[in-house]
Amino acid sequence: MVNNQNRVTAVFAALADPTRRRILVRLSERGESPVTALARPFRISPPGFSKHLRVLEKACLIERHRKGRLHLIRARAAGLREAHKWMAQCAAFWNSRFDALDELLKSDLQKEKKR
Repeated sequence: MVNNQNRVTAVFAALADPTRRRILVRLSERGESPVTALARPFRISPPGFSKHLRVLEKACLIERHRKGRLHLIRARAAGLREAHKWMAQCAAFWNSRFDALDELLKSDLQKEKKR
């Protein structure tokens, strides 16, 4: 359970930064990409860009592999799975609470109509 929470926390921490979200969007639109091509539109130093990639990699949102001298980056949709599961559980809880509130309000309305 703690490990899952750590993974969810890492995903949300990685997604909190707009630059990292833009990196993921570019990867989802273009697929696998060399680091140099991926970094091109960003006004960030190469070491700064590498730090963003390490955060995304630690959160399991991207994977990196080498082909000769080329470092290739690819998005990992599976990295979002734990965070998605957590959000679905929260949504289910709140939906059940809103359903209970709706039933209570309907009951109160019917009581008012009877008076």
